[in-house]
Amino acid sequence: MFKSFNAVHVLVLALVVAYLHRPAQSDNSIAKQLDPTVTFAGNILLLTAHPDDECMFFAPTILALAALQRPSVSSRDPTSTSSLYSLCMSVGNADGLGAIRKYELESSLDLLGVDTDKRLIVDHPDLQDNFTAYWDAQTIASILKPYVLENRINTILTFDREGISGHPNHKSLPAGVKQLMSSLKEVRLFTLITTPLPAKYGGILAPSLAKFDLYAGDLLHVLEAQLTRLLAMLNVSISSAPKTSPRPEVMPVFVSGTKEYWAALQAMRAHPSQLMWFRWLYVLFSRYMWVNEWNEVKVV
Repeated sequence: MFKSFNAVHVLVLALVVAYLHRPAQSDNSIAKQLDPTVTFAGNILLLTAHPDDECMFFAPTILALAALQRPSVSSRDPTSTSSLYSLCMSVGNADGLGAIRKYELESSLDLLGVDTDKRLIVDHPDLQDNFTAYWDAQTIASILKPYVLENRINTILTFDREGISGHPNHKSLPAGVKQLMSSLKEVRLFTLITTPLPAKYGGILAPSLAKFDLYAGDLLHVLEAQLTRLLAMLNVSISSAPKTSPRPEVMPVFVSGTKEYWAALQAMRAHPSQLMWFRWLYVLFSRYMWVNEWNEVKVV
């Protein structure tokens, strides 16, 4: 069986493992903006609908941002920090397990690195876990506003209007944030991009292709800059030489490595009430266990 398994196969396997091992992110990702070496720093709120959303859909982003929760050393204000907050709009009580699921969410957030004093779990009568009901945008905004103001949140991350899984509670959240933004203009909204169904369940192909896209884009931009510099050294006229185009805006992307994937898996295991057989298939094949791609939504 293993006769044809030679050194070349071992080398290829080792390269694949090494390629997947390290996390990656786009150059203008939210994590880069939070880096204390740049001027932007702020508090980010992850807005979810139900316990387990945080690890099923957002783990690559949470793990990347939680790692950056530290004092902004370049700031003159020693109290200035970049912090990640979590707000879950329900306890997931659709099956009468709200108290259990609330406890499970706390355990999951512990594993993902979200501080205990930066969490809020809401149990509102009009925002109950229901696969057939949309939540009212004004109600969502009214809950968000005091929390956003109290914690000086300037960026909110949540589902997009497709809700990744199509759950109406998920799809209601961006509408609620946009309602909030009508009165808090300085708040930025990023939504997690829903990919087509075949791309959702690509397993380890997802981080492989995402990393290829990131690295290829970086490489092409570097090559373009080097070519322009070389032509200038050769005294090629500016009119005939290709001009270096400004780098296009790149969507914020977080790609987990194997360590981050394992952390997300452990966080999912903190939700034993939800671990039916099909959830194991999800964690094995879902793109969102590995890759998060974000789109900024602006309200005019």
